[in-house]
Amino acid sequence: MRYVSTRGQSPAVGFVDAVLGGLAPDGGLYVPEAWPAFSREEIASFADLSYAEVAAKVIGAFAGDEIEPAVLLDMCREAYATFSHAAVVPLVQLRPGVFLAELFHGPSLAFKDVAMQILARLYDHMLGDAGRVQTILCATSGDTGGAAVEAFRGRKNVKVVALFPEGRISEVQRRFMTTAAEANVACVAVKGSFDDCQAIVKAAFQDQVLRQAVDMSGVNSINFARIAAQAVYYFTTAVALGAPERTVSFCVPSGNFGDAFAGYVAHRMGLPIGRIVVATNSNDILARTFEAGTYERGRVQATISPAMDIQSASNFERLYFETAGRDAAGTAEAFEGFADGGAIAVPPSAFAAMRELFRGVAISEAETRAAIAATLAASGELIDPHTAVAVAVLDKVEDIGSPVVVLSTAHPAKFPDDVAKASGVTPDLPRGAANLADRPERFDRLAADAEAIKAFVRTFAGA
Repeated sequence: MRYVSTRGQSPAVGFVDAVLGGLAPDGGLYVPEAWPAFSREEIASFADLSYAEVAAKVIGAFAGDEIEPAVLLDMCREAYATFSHAAVVPLVQLRPGVFLAELFHGPSLAFKDVAMQILARLYDHMLGDAGRVQTILCATSGDTGGAAVEAFRGRKNVKVVALFPEGRISEVQRRFMTTAAEANVACVAVKGSFDDCQAIVKAAFQDQVLRQAVDMSGVNSINFARIAAQAVYYFTTAVALGAPERTVSFCVPSGNFGDAFAGYVAHRMGLPIGRIVVATNSNDILARTFEAGTYERGRVQATISPAMDIQSASNFERLYFETAGRDAAGTAEAFEGFADGGAIAVPPSAFAAMRELFRGVAISEAETRAAIAATLAASGELIDPHTAVAVAVLDKVEDIGSPVVVLSTAHPAKFPDDVAKASGVTPDLPRGAANLADRPERFDRLAADAEAIKAFVRTFAGA
């Protein structure tokens, strides 16, 4: 299996190089040269397998012959043994035809654990074989950083620098990063937005002087292994509801578009998906794109669903590349132009292709709060604000079909104040995280200045 850049100016690489590289040298994102696919019989057989076994098959389709199947299966079993629920991603029914896929049973109580736990083991395997130590640089809108720190803390082949927008994530989200005491972890509160953090990460990866000095990688959803790992729960949930004989739809709370793009990947691999509804808060760049065909940056607004407070969804470039006929030159021109001007007019043919699978809907803060209260009253389920955005969207989409799975991306205890205000119930942290508030924090504060943060990374990597 070979991987190409969406911008076409970097050579094709194998799975290991794509994972360890993160972002392609030309600034593009890696995608498979050709999409692997499962037969209907193979998909149906997933019903008899554990989550780890399905993960090994899905990720293995992208790894090809670079990782032995038995070794990958062992890594998957070890990764998903860290989850507190035996099903890893259990399904809960909210009402007839509507289900929650609970993605928050991992160590940091968010869906990012599903990919990050296996990614850490992939890195250990790959870097150990090569005798390398890498520095992972990641930007987080709330959950990626905590999941990365939980997965990589204490690992001898990896150092982690996690950037987060100061004051724009919940205290619980912050503490999952900043209470790590291991010397291989550094957390930086950036005085800006998540988009600022993400832009700094991209600038760092495109700085060839820095990359010659520091062996860097990225575990944001720019890393294709993250996407491959997230595609797994589309298969497991759909098969549990009758796929491939039955078409299943999904409603996905989305900011950076990685979780929703993983559904597109599962669809390309043969999973019959009826619709993927992208649910956003007032930071509605994706909702506007899928309804009007213009990808246009707005001003980032702070909401009670902060992991979605994004106006530049990096994974959209992958979908654009695919629906534009894999036109690398056109993709490069469009996204380089977006970096400067903040807008892309999606070509009509690409927009039509996107609309075959995707819809987009934005929800207000009042509707988000109302969905938390209504879901608790109707089903007894307490949901976090991000999940609530997706639940609220269901009442606004007419052609989604049934059954539909809402991806529940975080435990409500990660946002206790907002959940309590909306529902009257304060969620408790699970036992493993109950003493989080008592642990000392350790982090640095820096301006949203790419050069300052690149200097920090260089110093930390060499320490």
